[in-house]
Amino acid sequence: MYNKQQIKELQRLTTELISLEKKQGDASACIGDLRHALRFHEYRYYVMSDPLVTDFEYDLLYKMLERTEAAHPHLVTKDSPTQRVGSSLNQSFPTVQHLVPMLSLENSYNEEDLVDWDRKARELTGQTEVEYCIEPKFDGASISLIYEDDFFVRGATRGDGVHGDEITTNLKQVRSIPLKAPFSSHGIQQIEIRGEVMMSKKAFKAYNDMLSEQNLPPLANPRNAAAGSLRIKDPKEVARRRLEAFLYNVSYYHLEKDDKFPKALTSHSGCLELLWNCGFRSPQQEKVVIKGIDAVMRHCASYEAKRDELPYEIDGMVIKVNDVALQDLMGMTTHHPRWAIAFKFKARQASSKLRAVEFQVGRTGAITPVAKIDPVPIGGVTVGSISLFNEDVIREKDLMIGDTVLVERAGDVIPYIVRSQPEDRTGGEKKIKFPKQCPACNSELMKEEEEAVWRCVNIECPAQVVERIIHFVSKDAMDIRSFGTANVSKFYELGLLKDIPGIYTLDFEAIGKLEGFGKKSIDNLRSAIEGSKQQPLNRLIFALGIRFVGETTAKTLANSVSHLLDFAKMNETDLQQLEDVGVKVANSIQQFFSNQQNLEMLRQLEALGLQFQNQKRQSSGTDTLHGQTFLFTGTLSKLKRSDAEEMVEQHGGKLVSGVSSKLNYLVVGEDAGSKLEKAKKINTIRIITEDEFLALIH
Repeated sequence: MYNKQQIKELQRLTTELISLEKKQGDASACIGDLRHALRFHEYRYYVMSDPLVTDFEYDLLYKMLERTEAAHPHLVTKDSPTQRVGSSLNQSFPTVQHLVPMLSLENSYNEEDLVDWDRKARELTGQTEVEYCIEPKFDGASISLIYEDDFFVRGATRGDGVHGDEITTNLKQVRSIPLKAPFSSHGIQQIEIRGEVMMSKKAFKAYNDMLSEQNLPPLANPRNAAAGSLRIKDPKEVARRRLEAFLYNVSYYHLEKDDKFPKALTSHSGCLELLWNCGFRSPQQEKVVIKGIDAVMRHCASYEAKRDELPYEIDGMVIKVNDVALQDLMGMTTHHPRWAIAFKFKARQASSKLRAVEFQVGRTGAITPVAKIDPVPIGGVTVGSISLFNEDVIREKDLMIGDTVLVERAGDVIPYIVRSQPEDRTGGEKKIKFPKQCPACNSELMKEEEEAVWRCVNIECPAQVVERIIHFVSKDAMDIRSFGTANVSKFYELGLLKDIPGIYTLDFEAIGKLEGFGKKSIDNLRSAIEGSKQQPLNRLIFALGIRFVGETTAKTLANSVSHLLDFAKMNETDLQQLEDVGVKVANSIQQFFSNQQNLEMLRQLEALGLQFQNQKRQSSGTDTLHGQTFLFTGTLSKLKRSDAEEMVEQHGGKLVSGVSSKLNYLVVGEDAGSKLEKAKKINTIRIITEDEFLALIH
């Protein structure tokens, strides 16, 4: 979409605009350039996945545009990047009619189906060998977009194929969908295009991790996550889910002049290229144009073999006759086009028997039913236990002990029960009874009106105590590495450990008498416990297991106070002033620090020497690394990995989880592996040693 000269010019323009923003200058005279630069960087980030500015720099420009438009409302345009996020919707989505019906595809599950379909294609077209365009079959939610005079004017779901829900405002939150596209440069006045909205594997995992932190059941799979997101009434919530869109079909177009017909529209591959050049994320780079069904089958087989390596879910390949004139010749049935077929990959599903349901007690008292099934291999993993999340799930899926159930690995990671198969019941199945009392302490269970989860509210419940200790010592919390689930459970059962402060007063003489605990293992455990006292405040906050407080929120909280017990003086209104702290989170934090048992535990921990001061807030940290991203690989010789990462954040830098074009510095220690090799292939990443990293800071 942009040539080298345009990219160079836009980078120069970006530098000038950032300089102007830092000076808080008036951007009204260059507001057009500002919008142009922001659209370019949205394209690089959301379509190309190759950003040329940091998130901080993009945010600077975006805030500059917001401020300028607020000061000069008459300068706001409908395709401005600020117009993506609208207000919450107050009514159901209206129904609209597609310009052309959205038909489903005929499916094939084996090579024989493809051979037969190819035979029909050759007969209908009169060709001895047909040219096909092959692209991934994205596993998402189908959408239809209409552009008029280059502007995005309407978006809809597939619906029943003829009518769909109008979801234009929500689709504007998907950053890979341009608000304006240069169709007029191809002579197109109006166009309807089809595609798929998805959630990448990475975004899906991140969103499920967030739900898990809030003790909410995770979403089943990326497809359902994307489809559900499009119908959320709050566009801002849609934006937070980081959806992506692939556009892969031109279903209708109206030309400005009939005598100027774009050559690109004569073939399906040409349409994909046109969409790509207009700024859409189309399968242009994934597509393959080949002749003959034998070549098609080989390509499908090779793609199925590498599906796990892709950043998004696909459930097959779509094969289309490439020549649009031949497509018209073949026509359609009432259900599907004759010129296209979907080759479906083998399902990641299996059937098994539901043998029992166990009820587990989490650290917040949540009671989670866990299905025990006959172990079954799915996608290379043997599955024997599956979370059922809550009582409502059991009822909705009509599950009974002894049922035959269909099991799937959601996103090829999380196993879940798709449905029961009541047609296979023999009469010997038993109803699943959800307990009324806690399985661990026999206290009566409670359920809040707006929640689906039953909880044990006894703070002294042994199962909760053990789970809280396990969380406290875990890697992402206090990181007491020689501890662990097995040792916590053993020490608790033997009476050597009864609560979190007890971690720091363990009787090592008594532990030394246990089987498997020699001098070295005890010294390692003692050292790890003592070392954890120096963990920064944000890790301690996360370790406390406050409901709804994950690692990111813990950092926000730590940076807002000088001392941990400052939170005992704050009310919910004070807490809600903090970034990303809403009503629910604020209420949970306030409840935790109002509980006298919790406050007594905290006083004990402080007396035992844990870090309650916010060292980062009191330090004279600089912004030496501001806006720069870092990743560490291999074994560092002078620093602990956690200390090095802490230094990055203290000096204004950011940490990333993997090698990509978003990474600025890869710090390499001894025995560096695949991350180093991958980084060498991206010329924008600076590969530095530990000493060079320290030199950046000092």
